[in-house]
Amino acid sequence: MKSLLVCSGRELADLIRRRKVSSSEVVEAHIRRIEEVNPKINAVVVDRFEQARTEAGRADRRLGRRDRDSLPPFFGVPCTIKECFAFAGMPQTSGLVARKGRPASADCPTVARLRHAGAIPLGLTNLSELCMWMESNNKVYGRTRNPYDPGRIAGGSSGGEGAIIGAGGSPFGLGADVGGSIRMPAFFNGVFGHKPTGTAVPSTGHYPEPENDIRRYNCVGPLARRAGDLMPLLRILAGPDGIDPYTRRFRFGDPTKVKLRGLRVLDVPENGAASVSDDLREAQEKCARWLAGQGARVETLKLDGLRDSIEIWAAMMSAAGGPTFSELLGNGTPVRAGWELLKWMLGRSEHTFPAIGLALLEKLPQGLEKRARRAVEKGRALRQELLSRLGKNAVMLYPSYPEPAPRHNRPLWPPIRWAYTAIINVMELPSTQVPLGLNAQGLPLGVQVIGGTGQDHLTIGTALRLEEAFGGWVPPPGG
Repeated sequence: MKSLLVCSGRELADLIRRRKVSSSEVVEAHIRRIEEVNPKINAVVVDRFEQARTEAGRADRRLGRRDRDSLPPFFGVPCTIKECFAFAGMPQTSGLVARKGRPASADCPTVARLRHAGAIPLGLTNLSELCMWMESNNKVYGRTRNPYDPGRIAGGSSGGEGAIIGAGGSPFGLGADVGGSIRMPAFFNGVFGHKPTGTAVPSTGHYPEPENDIRRYNCVGPLARRAGDLMPLLRILAGPDGIDPYTRRFRFGDPTKVKLRGLRVLDVPENGAASVSDDLREAQEKCARWLAGQGARVETLKLDGLRDSIEIWAAMMSAAGGPTFSELLGNGTPVRAGWELLKWMLGRSEHTFPAIGLALLEKLPQGLEKRARRAVEKGRALRQELLSRLGKNAVMLYPSYPEPAPRHNRPLWPPIRWAYTAIINVMELPSTQVPLGLNAQGLPLGVQVIGGTGQDHLTIGTALRLEEAFGGWVPPPGG
Protein backbone atom coordinates (compact mmCIF):
# COMPACT_ATOMS: atom_id res chain seq x y z
CA MET A 1 0.00 0.00 0.00
CA LYS A 2 2.84 2.39 0.82
CA SER A 3 4.24 2.13 -2.73
CA LEU A 4 0.95 3.51 -4.06
CA LEU A 5 1.72 6.76 -2.22
CA VAL A 6 4.69 7.55 -4.45
CA CYS A 7 3.15 6.80 -7.86
CA SER A 8 1.97 9.47 -10.25
CA GLY A 9 -1.71 9.72 -11.05
CA ARG A 10 -1.07 8.28 -14.51
CA GLU A 11 0.80 5.32 -13.02
CA LEU A 12 -2.05 4.67 -10.61
CA ALA A 13 -4.57 4.85 -13.45
CA ASP A 14 -2.53 2.33 -15.43
CA LEU A 15 -2.32 -0.04 -12.46
CA ILE A 16 -6.09 0.19 -11.98
CA ARG A 17 -6.80 -0.24 -15.68
CA ARG A 18 -4.61 -3.37 -15.83
CA ARG A 19 -6.26 -4.67 -12.63
CA LYS A 20 -2.95 -4.83 -10.78
CA VAL A 21 -4.69 -2.93 -7.99
CA SER A 22 -8.26 -1.78 -7.44
CA SER A 23 -9.44 1.81 -7.23
CA SER A 24 -10.70 0.98 -3.73
CA GLU A 25 -7.21 -0.03 -2.65
CA VAL A 26 -5.67 3.14 -4.09
CA VAL A 27 -8.29 5.38 -2.53
CA GLU A 28 -8.02 3.63 0.83
CA ALA A 29 -4.22 3.97 0.87
CA HIS A 30 -4.49 7.72 0.39
CA ILE A 31 -7.28 8.09 2.94
CA ARG A 32 -5.13 6.30 5.50
CA ARG A 33 -2.21 8.57 4.70
CA ILE A 34 -4.37 11.67 5.13
CA GLU A 35 -5.67 10.36 8.45
CA GLU A 36 -2.07 9.80 9.54
CA VAL A 37 -0.62 13.20 8.61
CA ASN A 38 -3.56 15.61 8.67
CA PRO A 39 -3.69 16.05 12.47
CA LYS A 40 -0.15 17.47 12.20
CA ILE A 41 -0.51 19.63 9.10
CA ASN A 42 -4.24 20.52 8.80
CA ALA A 43 -4.24 20.38 5.00
CA VAL A 44 -7.53 18.60 4.21
CA VAL A 45 -10.19 20.66 5.94
CA VAL A 46 -13.34 18.97 4.58
CA ASP A 47 -13.20 15.26 3.81
CA ARG A 48 -15.51 13.16 1.68
CA PHE A 49 -13.94 9.80 2.47
CA GLU A 50 -17.17 7.81 2.48
CA GLN A 51 -18.30 9.25 -0.84
CA ALA A 52 -14.83 8.55 -2.27
CA ARG A 53 -15.00 4.93 -1.09
CA THR A 54 -18.40 4.57 -2.73
CA GLU A 55 -17.14 6.08 -5.99
CA ALA A 56 -14.07 3.82 -5.95
CA GLY A 57 -16.28 0.75 -5.48
CA ARG A 58 -18.43 1.90 -8.37
CA ALA A 59 -15.28 2.31 -10.50
CA ASP A 60 -14.14 -1.22 -9.66
CA ARG A 61 -17.50 -2.65 -10.69
CA ARG A 62 -17.46 -0.63 -13.90
CA LEU A 63 -13.97 -1.90 -14.74
CA GLY A 64 -15.27 -5.42 -14.55
CA ARG A 65 -17.79 -4.65 -17.30
CA ARG A 66 -15.88 -2.32 -19.62
CA ASP A 67 -13.01 -2.42 -22.07
CA ARG A 68 -10.15 -0.77 -20.21
CA ASP A 69 -9.12 1.24 -23.30
CA SER A 70 -12.43 3.14 -23.21
CA LEU A 71 -11.90 4.41 -19.66
CA PRO A 72 -11.10 8.07 -18.92
CA PRO A 73 -7.42 8.99 -18.27
CA PHE A 74 -7.53 9.22 -14.45
CA PHE A 75 -10.13 6.51 -13.92
CA GLY A 76 -10.37 5.58 -10.24
CA VAL A 77 -7.49 7.84 -9.11
CA PRO A 78 -7.89 9.95 -5.95
CA CYS A 79 -7.19 13.69 -5.86
CA THR A 80 -7.89 16.77 -3.74
CA ILE A 81 -9.54 20.13 -4.50
CA LYS A 82 -8.81 23.60 -3.12
CA GLU A 83 -11.79 24.78 -1.06
CA CYS A 84 -12.37 27.92 -3.17
CA PHE A 85 -13.74 25.87 -6.10
CA ALA A 86 -17.46 25.14 -6.36
CA PHE A 87 -18.05 21.44 -5.64
CA ALA A 88 -21.68 20.39 -5.43
CA GLY A 89 -22.85 20.02 -1.84
CA MET A 90 -19.49 21.03 -0.37
CA PRO A 91 -18.45 24.23 1.45
CA GLN A 92 -16.96 27.09 -0.55
CA THR A 93 -16.04 29.67 2.08
CA SER A 94 -12.61 30.63 0.74
CA GLY A 95 -11.74 31.05 4.40
CA LEU A 96 -14.35 33.77 4.98
CA VAL A 97 -16.46 33.28 8.11
CA ALA A 98 -19.45 35.05 6.53
CA ARG A 99 -19.67 32.34 3.85
CA LYS A 100 -20.05 29.41 6.25
CA GLY A 101 -23.15 27.28 5.76
CA ARG A 102 -23.54 28.05 2.05
CA PRO A 103 -22.59 24.89 0.11
CA ALA A 104 -22.03 25.05 -3.64
CA SER A 105 -25.02 24.03 -5.74
CA ALA A 106 -23.02 22.55 -8.64
CA ASP A 107 -19.50 21.63 -9.69
CA CYS A 108 -17.54 24.40 -11.37
CA PRO A 109 -16.19 23.50 -14.84
CA THR A 110 -12.68 22.58 -13.70
CA VAL A 111 -13.92 20.30 -10.91
CA ALA A 112 -16.43 18.75 -13.32
CA ARG A 113 -13.68 18.16 -15.89
CA LEU A 114 -11.49 16.36 -13.35
CA ARG A 115 -14.37 14.17 -12.23
CA HIS A 116 -15.36 13.45 -15.82
CA ALA A 117 -11.75 12.35 -16.38
CA GLY A 118 -12.29 9.69 -13.72
CA ALA A 119 -10.66 11.37 -10.71
CA ILE A 120 -12.15 10.76 -7.27
CA PRO A 121 -11.86 13.76 -4.92
CA LEU A 122 -10.99 12.83 -1.33
CA GLY A 123 -11.74 16.25 0.12
CA LEU A 124 -11.19 20.00 0.11
CA THR A 125 -7.94 21.65 1.12
CA ASN A 126 -7.10 24.75 3.12
CA LEU A 127 -6.26 28.20 1.80
CA SER A 128 -5.64 31.77 2.89
CA GLU A 129 -8.55 34.12 3.54
CA LEU A 130 -10.09 35.00 0.16
CA CYS A 131 -7.02 33.43 -1.51
CA MET A 132 -4.97 36.58 -1.03
CA TRP A 133 -1.98 35.74 1.16
CA MET A 134 0.97 33.38 0.96
CA GLU A 135 0.25 31.54 4.21
CA SER A 136 -2.82 29.30 4.38
CA ASN A 137 -4.50 30.41 7.58
CA ASN A 138 -8.05 31.61 8.20
CA LYS A 139 -10.73 31.88 10.90
CA VAL A 140 -12.81 29.06 9.39
CA TYR A 141 -10.27 26.21 9.27
CA GLY A 142 -7.13 27.45 11.03
CA ARG A 143 -3.52 27.15 9.89
CA THR A 144 -1.91 24.64 7.54
CA ARG A 145 1.62 23.47 8.40
CA ASN A 146 4.49 22.20 6.28
CA PRO A 147 4.97 18.40 6.28
CA TYR A 148 8.77 18.80 6.19
CA ASP A 149 8.72 21.02 9.28
CA PRO A 150 5.39 21.88 10.97
CA GLY A 151 6.96 25.07 12.31
CA ARG A 152 7.11 26.43 8.76
CA ILE A 153 4.52 27.64 6.28
CA ALA A 154 2.91 25.49 3.61
CA GLY A 155 2.40 28.56 1.42
CA GLY A 156 -0.73 30.09 0.03
CA SER A 157 -3.19 30.38 -1.17
CA SER A 158 -3.19 26.72 -2.30
CA GLY A 159 -1.26 25.71 0.82
CA GLY A 160 -3.50 22.80 1.73
CA GLU A 161 -2.98 21.30 -1.72
CA GLY A 162 0.78 21.70 -1.55
CA ALA A 163 0.97 20.24 1.96
CA ILE A 164 -1.16 17.14 1.40
CA ILE A 165 0.49 16.33 -1.93
CA GLY A 166 3.93 16.88 -0.39
CA ALA A 167 2.96 14.60 2.50
CA GLY A 168 1.97 11.80 0.09
CA GLY A 169 -1.77 12.02 0.79
CA SER A 170 -2.82 12.92 -2.75
CA PRO A 171 -1.16 12.35 -6.13
CA PHE A 172 -2.45 15.63 -7.56
CA GLY A 173 -4.87 18.45 -6.89
CA LEU A 174 -6.54 21.57 -8.21
CA GLY A 175 -5.20 25.01 -7.31
CA ALA A 176 -5.43 28.61 -8.45
CA ASP A 177 -2.73 31.25 -8.80
CA VAL A 178 -2.97 35.05 -9.11
CA GLY A 179 0.36 35.91 -7.47
CA GLY A 180 2.07 32.57 -6.92
CA SER A 181 -0.67 30.58 -5.21
CA ILE A 182 0.13 27.35 -7.07
CA ARG A 183 3.90 27.71 -7.41
CA MET A 184 4.80 28.86 -3.89
CA PRO A 185 2.91 26.05 -2.10
CA ALA A 186 4.36 23.58 -4.60
CA PHE A 187 7.84 24.94 -3.88
CA PHE A 188 7.53 25.02 -0.09
CA ASN A 189 6.21 21.45 -0.05
CA GLY A 190 8.61 19.97 -2.59
CA VAL A 191 6.18 19.13 -5.41
CA PHE A 192 5.39 20.23 -8.95
CA GLY A 193 2.98 23.04 -9.73
CA HIS A 194 2.01 24.52 -13.07
CA LYS A 195 0.59 27.99 -13.64
CA PRO A 196 -0.76 27.84 -17.19
CA THR A 197 -0.57 30.53 -19.83
CA GLY A 198 -3.06 33.27 -18.95
CA THR A 199 -6.61 32.58 -20.26
CA ALA A 200 -5.88 28.89 -20.99
CA VAL A 201 -8.12 27.53 -18.20
CA PRO A 202 -11.50 28.99 -17.15
CA SER A 203 -11.82 30.38 -13.63
CA THR A 204 -15.61 30.05 -13.56
CA GLY A 205 -16.83 28.92 -10.15
CA HIS A 206 -13.74 30.05 -8.27
CA TYR A 207 -14.49 32.30 -5.28
CA PRO A 208 -13.75 35.16 -5.38
CA GLU A 209 -14.52 34.89 -9.09
CA PRO A 210 -12.13 37.12 -11.07
CA GLU A 211 -13.54 39.99 -13.07
CA ASN A 212 -12.31 41.90 -16.12
CA ASP A 213 -8.60 41.54 -16.92
CA ILE A 214 -7.90 39.76 -13.64
CA ARG A 215 -9.22 36.71 -15.51
CA ARG A 216 -6.00 36.96 -17.54
CA TYR A 217 -3.88 36.90 -14.42
CA ASN A 218 -5.73 34.44 -12.19
CA CYS A 219 -4.83 30.95 -13.42
CA VAL A 220 -6.35 27.60 -12.47
CA GLY A 221 -3.91 24.72 -12.70
CA PRO A 222 -2.56 21.48 -11.23
CA LEU A 223 -0.21 20.60 -8.39
CA ALA A 224 1.26 17.09 -8.53
CA ARG A 225 3.91 14.94 -6.92
CA ARG A 226 5.15 13.80 -10.36
CA ALA A 227 5.80 15.98 -13.42
CA GLY A 228 4.26 13.43 -15.77
CA ASP A 229 0.76 14.34 -14.55
CA LEU A 230 1.00 18.05 -15.35
CA MET A 231 0.28 18.07 -19.10
CA PRO A 232 -2.46 15.40 -18.99
CA LEU A 233 -4.16 17.42 -16.26
CA LEU A 234 -3.68 20.70 -18.13
CA ARG A 235 -5.27 19.23 -21.25
CA ILE A 236 -8.27 18.15 -19.15
CA LEU A 237 -8.65 21.54 -17.46
CA ALA A 238 -7.96 23.83 -20.43
CA GLY A 239 -10.32 25.25 -23.01
CA PRO A 240 -13.41 27.50 -23.13
CA ASP A 241 -16.38 26.61 -20.95
CA GLY A 242 -18.94 28.88 -22.61
CA ILE A 243 -19.07 31.09 -19.51
CA ASP A 244 -15.66 32.67 -18.94
CA PRO A 245 -15.35 35.08 -21.90
CA TYR A 246 -11.57 35.34 -21.61
CA THR A 247 -10.66 31.66 -21.97
CA ARG A 248 -9.01 30.72 -25.25
CA ARG A 249 -8.06 27.42 -26.81
CA PHE A 250 -4.33 26.72 -27.04
CA ARG A 251 -2.70 23.90 -28.95
CA PHE A 252 -0.10 22.65 -26.49
CA GLY A 253 2.80 20.61 -27.80
CA ASP A 254 4.04 17.29 -26.42
CA PRO A 255 6.35 17.77 -23.40
CA THR A 256 7.94 14.35 -23.95
CA LYS A 257 9.24 15.54 -27.33
CA VAL A 258 10.98 18.65 -25.98
CA LYS A 259 14.67 18.46 -26.86
CA LEU A 260 17.21 20.09 -24.57
CA ARG A 261 19.88 20.25 -27.26
CA GLY A 262 19.56 23.69 -28.81
CA LEU A 263 16.98 24.88 -26.27
CA ARG A 264 17.73 28.43 -25.15
CA VAL A 265 17.79 28.80 -21.38
CA LEU A 266 17.75 32.24 -19.74
CA ASP A 267 19.20 31.83 -16.26
CA VAL A 268 18.00 34.77 -14.12
CA PRO A 269 19.31 34.31 -10.56
CA GLU A 270 17.37 37.15 -8.87
CA ASN A 271 15.19 40.20 -9.44
CA GLY A 272 17.53 42.77 -7.93
CA ALA A 273 15.09 43.66 -5.15
CA ALA A 274 14.96 40.57 -2.90
CA SER A 275 18.18 38.59 -2.48
CA VAL A 276 18.05 34.82 -2.88
CA SER A 277 19.46 32.39 -0.29
CA ASP A 278 22.72 30.59 -1.06
CA ASP A 279 21.16 27.13 -1.15
CA LEU A 280 18.55 28.17 -3.72
CA ARG A 281 21.09 30.05 -5.80
CA GLU A 282 23.37 27.01 -5.83
CA ALA A 283 20.46 24.71 -6.77
CA GLN A 284 19.54 26.95 -9.72
CA GLU A 285 23.19 27.15 -10.84
CA LYS A 286 23.44 23.36 -10.69
CA CYS A 287 20.27 23.12 -12.74
CA ALA A 288 21.63 25.52 -15.37
CA ARG A 289 24.92 23.63 -15.59
CA TRP A 290 23.11 20.32 -16.08
CA LEU A 291 20.97 21.78 -18.87
CA ALA A 292 24.09 23.16 -20.53
CA GLY A 293 25.62 19.68 -20.31
CA GLN A 294 22.62 18.35 -22.23
CA GLY A 295 23.25 20.74 -25.08
CA ALA A 296 21.04 23.66 -24.05
CA ARG A 297 22.34 27.17 -24.79
CA VAL A 298 22.40 28.75 -21.33
CA GLU A 299 22.75 32.50 -20.84
CA THR A 300 22.93 34.01 -17.36
CA LEU A 301 21.51 37.51 -17.34
CA LYS A 302 19.95 40.28 -15.31
CA LEU A 303 16.61 41.80 -16.29
CA ASP A 304 16.32 45.30 -14.80
CA GLY A 305 12.55 45.44 -15.28
CA LEU A 306 12.06 42.69 -12.70
CA ARG A 307 13.21 44.99 -9.89
CA ASP A 308 9.82 46.70 -9.86
CA SER A 309 7.84 43.43 -9.90
CA ILE A 310 5.56 44.12 -6.93
CA GLU A 311 4.72 47.65 -8.03
CA ILE A 312 3.96 46.40 -11.55
CA TRP A 313 1.81 43.51 -10.26
CA ALA A 314 -0.17 45.76 -7.90
CA ALA A 315 -0.72 48.44 -10.53
CA MET A 316 -1.83 46.00 -13.23
CA MET A 317 -4.17 44.21 -10.82
CA SER A 318 -5.68 47.53 -9.75
CA ALA A 319 -6.05 48.71 -13.34
CA ALA A 320 -8.00 45.55 -14.15
CA GLY A 321 -10.91 46.78 -12.01
CA GLY A 322 -13.53 44.80 -10.11
CA PRO A 323 -14.71 44.92 -6.49
CA THR A 324 -12.30 46.17 -3.83
CA PHE A 325 -10.78 43.69 -1.41
CA SER A 326 -12.58 45.37 1.49
CA GLU A 327 -15.90 44.66 -0.30
CA LEU A 328 -14.94 41.01 -0.73
CA LEU A 329 -13.86 40.84 2.89
CA GLY A 330 -17.23 42.20 3.95
CA ASN A 331 -19.06 39.73 1.69
CA GLY A 332 -20.50 42.59 -0.37
CA THR A 333 -20.38 45.42 2.17
CA PRO A 334 -16.96 47.11 2.55
CA VAL A 335 -15.38 46.49 5.93
CA ARG A 336 -14.00 49.36 7.99
CA ALA A 337 -10.40 48.21 7.87
CA GLY A 338 -9.19 50.42 10.75
CA TRP A 339 -11.98 49.15 12.99
CA GLU A 340 -11.24 45.56 12.00
CA LEU A 341 -7.59 46.08 12.89
CA LEU A 342 -8.58 47.29 16.35
CA LYS A 343 -10.89 44.28 16.78
CA TRP A 344 -8.05 41.99 15.63
CA MET A 345 -5.74 43.48 18.27
CA LEU A 346 -8.41 42.63 20.85
CA GLY A 347 -8.82 39.10 19.47
CA ARG A 348 -12.37 39.78 18.27
CA SER A 349 -12.08 40.02 14.49
CA GLU A 350 -13.33 37.30 12.12
CA HIS A 351 -10.50 38.18 9.73
CA THR A 352 -6.78 37.45 9.57
CA PHE A 353 -4.16 40.16 9.94
CA PRO A 354 -2.86 39.88 6.33
CA ALA A 355 -6.39 40.31 4.96
CA ILE A 356 -7.01 43.38 7.12
CA GLY A 357 -3.64 44.77 6.08
CA LEU A 358 -4.52 44.41 2.40
CA ALA A 359 -7.82 46.22 2.95
CA LEU A 360 -5.88 49.06 4.62
CA LEU A 361 -3.38 49.26 1.77
CA GLU A 362 -6.24 49.88 -0.67
CA LYS A 363 -6.71 53.27 0.97
CA LEU A 364 -3.33 54.66 -0.11
CA PRO A 365 -3.43 58.33 -1.19
CA GLN A 366 -4.87 58.98 -4.62
CA GLY A 367 -1.68 60.89 -5.43
CA LEU A 368 -0.11 57.57 -6.31
CA GLU A 369 -2.32 57.19 -9.40
CA LYS A 370 0.28 58.74 -11.72
CA ARG A 371 2.93 56.39 -10.38
CA ALA A 372 0.57 53.44 -10.87
CA ARG A 373 0.05 54.38 -14.52
CA ARG A 374 3.82 54.45 -14.99
CA ALA A 375 4.05 51.01 -13.37
CA VAL A 376 1.49 49.63 -15.82
CA GLU A 377 3.57 50.97 -18.71
CA LYS A 378 6.66 49.35 -17.19
CA GLY A 379 4.73 46.09 -17.02
CA ARG A 380 3.77 46.26 -20.69
CA ALA A 381 7.37 46.97 -21.65
CA LEU A 382 8.63 44.09 -19.52
CA ARG A 383 6.13 41.71 -21.08
CA GLN A 384 7.29 42.65 -24.57
CA GLU A 385 10.91 42.13 -23.55
CA LEU A 386 10.18 38.70 -22.07
CA LEU A 387 8.12 37.61 -25.07
CA SER A 388 10.91 38.72 -27.39
CA ARG A 389 13.60 36.91 -25.41
CA LEU A 390 11.63 33.71 -24.95
CA GLY A 391 10.12 33.30 -28.39
CA LYS A 392 9.05 29.72 -29.10
CA ASN A 393 12.17 27.79 -28.11
CA ALA A 394 13.40 29.21 -24.81
CA VAL A 395 12.70 28.90 -21.12
CA MET A 396 13.72 31.05 -18.18
CA LEU A 397 15.03 29.71 -14.88
CA TYR A 398 13.89 31.95 -12.04
CA PRO A 399 13.58 31.49 -8.25
CA SER A 400 10.19 30.44 -6.89
CA TYR A 401 10.84 32.41 -3.69
CA PRO A 402 13.95 33.96 -2.12
CA GLU A 403 14.34 31.21 0.49
CA PRO A 404 13.00 27.74 1.41
CA ALA A 405 9.82 27.59 3.49
CA PRO A 406 9.98 30.34 6.15
CA ARG A 407 8.67 29.97 9.67
CA HIS A 408 5.04 30.85 10.39
CA ASN A 409 4.25 34.59 10.17
CA ARG A 410 7.77 35.37 8.89
CA PRO A 411 6.51 36.45 5.43
CA LEU A 412 4.71 39.40 7.01
CA TRP A 413 8.01 41.28 7.12
CA PRO A 414 8.93 42.21 4.51
CA PRO A 415 5.60 41.32 2.86
CA ILE A 416 6.80 41.60 -0.75
CA ARG A 417 9.05 38.59 -1.26
CA TRP A 418 6.46 36.79 -3.40
CA ALA A 419 7.48 39.14 -6.22
CA TYR A 420 9.25 36.24 -7.94
CA THR A 421 5.98 34.52 -8.75
CA ALA A 422 3.55 37.46 -8.89
CA ILE A 423 5.19 39.18 -11.84
CA ILE A 424 4.73 36.09 -14.01
CA ASN A 425 0.94 36.27 -13.55
CA VAL A 426 0.59 39.75 -15.01
CA MET A 427 3.03 38.75 -17.77
CA GLU A 428 0.47 35.96 -18.58
CA LEU A 429 3.30 33.45 -19.09
CA PRO A 430 3.29 29.73 -18.23
CA SER A 431 5.48 28.67 -15.33
CA THR A 432 6.28 25.27 -13.83
CA GLN A 433 7.68 25.00 -10.31
CA VAL A 434 10.21 22.13 -10.23
CA PRO A 435 11.47 20.53 -6.98
CA LEU A 436 15.27 20.15 -6.77
CA GLY A 437 15.77 18.03 -3.67
CA LEU A 438 16.22 19.12 -0.05
CA ASN A 439 18.68 21.49 1.62
CA ALA A 440 20.80 20.76 4.70
CA GLN A 441 17.80 21.50 6.96
CA GLY A 442 15.63 19.00 5.07
CA LEU A 443 13.54 21.72 3.39
CA PRO A 444 12.57 21.54 -0.30
CA LEU A 445 14.51 23.45 -2.93
CA GLY A 446 13.12 24.34 -6.34
CA VAL A 447 13.05 26.66 -9.34
CA GLN A 448 10.52 28.13 -11.75
CA VAL A 449 10.77 27.22 -15.43
CA ILE A 450 9.00 29.95 -17.43
CA GLY A 451 8.09 29.96 -21.11
CA GLY A 452 6.52 32.11 -23.80
CA THR A 453 2.77 32.42 -24.33
CA GLY A 454 1.24 29.03 -25.09
CA GLN A 455 4.58 27.25 -24.64
CA ASP A 456 3.41 25.28 -21.60
CA HIS A 457 4.82 22.10 -23.14
CA LEU A 458 8.33 23.61 -23.05
CA THR A 459 8.21 24.38 -19.33
CA ILE A 460 6.64 21.01 -18.48
CA GLY A 461 8.99 19.17 -20.83
CA THR A 462 11.98 20.79 -19.12
CA ALA A 463 10.46 19.84 -15.76
CA LEU A 464 10.24 16.20 -16.87
CA ARG A 465 13.94 16.13 -17.69
CA LEU A 466 14.91 17.92 -14.47
CA GLU A 467 12.86 15.39 -12.51
CA GLU A 468 14.90 12.61 -14.11
CA ALA A 469 18.15 14.39 -13.28
CA PHE A 470 17.43 15.62 -9.75
CA GLY A 471 14.83 13.17 -8.45
CA GLY A 472 11.78 15.44 -8.20
CA TRP A 473 9.58 15.08 -5.12
CA VAL A 474 11.33 13.64 -2.05
CA PRO A 475 8.82 12.32 0.54
CA PRO A 476 9.17 14.00 3.95
CA PRO A 477 10.76 12.15 6.89
CA GLY A 478 8.60 9.22 7.95
CA GLY A 479 6.76 9.35 4.60
